[in-house]
Amino acid sequence: MIYISLSSETSVFTYDGSSFSVTPDVKKAFDTNGYILLRQVLNAKEIQKLRRALESPQMQENAYATADGDMKETQMMLWFYAGSDITGTLASMHKIAGTMEKLMDGDEVYHFSSKVLMKGPKSPGSFEWHQDYGYFYNWGYLYPDTGSVFIAVDDCTKENGCLQVLRGSHRMGRVDHKVVGKQLQADLERVEEGKKRLDHVTMEMKAGDALYFSSNLLHCSTPNNTHERRWSYVIAYNQCHNKSYMTPDHPRYTPHPDYIPLPKVDNSALLDCENYNVEGKWFLKAEEDRARDQ
Repeated sequence: MIYISLSSETSVFTYDGSSFSVTPDVKKAFDTNGYILLRQVLNAKEIQKLRRALESPQMQENAYATADGDMKETQMMLWFYAGSDITGTLASMHKIAGTMEKLMDGDEVYHFSSKVLMKGPKSPGSFEWHQDYGYFYNWGYLYPDTGSVFIAVDDCTKENGCLQVLRGSHRMGRVDHKVVGKQLQADLERVEEGKKRLDHVTMEMKAGDALYFSSNLLHCSTPNNTHERRWSYVIAYNQCHNKSYMTPDHPRYTPHPDYIPLPKVDNSALLDCENYNVEGKWFLKAEEDRARDQ
């Protein structure tokens, strides 16, 4: 199989509500590079509403700490039900869920999970090199037919620990992962060999930019060395055929719902939504997550 070589710039696009669509060029960039970076998906008012939702005490009481291989911590939250609140409305919009669905060949996607990664000022925690499918695989999903949308809630820079990716690494297939700290880490021998052949791209993003990426794309992030926080909102989508085989009697079962259809809503829905109630979103508790069990 021959892959067309694309530069990282060909995976960067700017969102225009009146004209953006998943054209053949956009789809080719995603298939070849494993991601597209879409600038200005959310405007200033939409980001303001998202921040208000994520900062609410009702949401923040569900935060817990993950830790890298040096046991340096980062705060996060993760939940399974999209709901009709601000965060769920955002996850259901055509420019978010609809774009992800088209990038994944048009097969129906539904909300798998949402999480907020919260790197506070001078936060020493990192996220090790991994594939999201490294986690989903351990949750019993047979196929890597999943993808995520990483939305910058705050500006993401090299200094505050922005995302880094190996462009095209999704073509390596699933890489073995091992437990380090409270995370999974991809086989570093494979990662280092990948770096010799693939571009190592630093994903600097402005608040409101969104990265749509394959669950097999290798990525990591570094500590926040600034005096400002760096938050991101990451929505994972699964294709409706890709059901976990694990049931509650499986020793590595992590409680999460099966397929729930995700109706797509208009791109104006976030500005129209005033629902900040997060009850019933099914937040994951740290002790329930069996993805790190070997």
